[in-house]
Amino acid sequence: MQHVTFPTSRTFDFAAIGRLCIDLNANEINRPMEETMTFTKYVGGSPANIAIGMSRLGQKTAFIGKIANDQMGRFIASYLQREGIDTSSVTVDDTGAVTGLAFTEIKSPSECSILMYRDNVADLLLKPEEVSEELISQAKLLLISGTALAQSPSREAVFQALEYAKKHGTVIAFDLDYRPYTWKSAEETAVYYNLAAEKCDILIGTREEFDQMEMFESNPEHDDRVTATKWFSYSAKIAIIKHGKEGSIAYTKDGSEHRAKSYPAKVIKTFGAGDSYAAGFLYGVMQGWTLEKSMEYGSAAACIVISSHSCSDAMPTTEQVEDYIKRCERGEITAS
Repeated sequence: MQHVTFPTSRTFDFAAIGRLCIDLNANEINRPMEETMTFTKYVGGSPANIAIGMSRLGQKTAFIGKIANDQMGRFIASYLQREGIDTSSVTVDDTGAVTGLAFTEIKSPSECSILMYRDNVADLLLKPEEVSEELISQAKLLLISGTALAQSPSREAVFQALEYAKKHGTVIAFDLDYRPYTWKSAEETAVYYNLAAEKCDILIGTREEFDQMEMFESNPEHDDRVTATKWFSYSAKIAIIKHGKEGSIAYTKDGSEHRAKSYPAKVIKTFGAGDSYAAGFLYGVMQGWTLEKSMEYGSAAACIVISSHSCSDAMPTTEQVEDYIKRCERGEITAS
């Protein structure tokens, strides 16, 4: 059963709006940040990673965002272009804002952290008038993420994008991507997350991220079905609630529940798992696959990324995902 119907005859399969930044991943793994001396630079930001993932999977992809007028901003733009992503709606800041930086600490495969520099960053200065209605009208699927809702004018730009998507029948996916360091309060987070989620067809987030949205509601047992059912009263057709190693559960508007197996991985770090999962899952849904197959595909994509030092650079192709699944089925890959 196909739970979401995508428009046809569009220029783009996928468009994303939001954060464009730089990841600086520690080269000296298994040690604390205080002792780390060298880092490798990658393009980062959850929506950017997902867009790169979708492009690697063969989807015609575009990005809506803002970069700093600096060396890092130019690095981001050129990287997206090399990945085949349309950057005609990536504008350049003219106020002196900077590129956001994320330094990653890899103390162990299960103990990772991020040191963020997010003051006066260009991506949060995207204005509503810089959001292209034409681009969104020509996309089958629009992805938004929570970080871009944290401040104005980026917040209003996202809501403008949502209005354009609703107007033109573009399917909307919401990657919750809650980052507490960008928000002033839990109440502010809940208000804007809920306002955005009401307009979205597909919701993807961790149990903790959905909890953040429910602070004004009564769900003391943190029941996944209670959480998902609320959104089916609005626009949602699919709600995926992730539980880390225990896997994910997809709920659908018809009341059904879908679970899928996960795959083992030789884990180096946990960063990027959610982004690669989202790309793999959304790709599967757009192909008309079952939710179970789409979730398994997302799981395999995530395993590839967490087995690598990078996030964006490690986003896999369809051939890589399919090969990984076959190798797991033959017992060639076991968990680290």
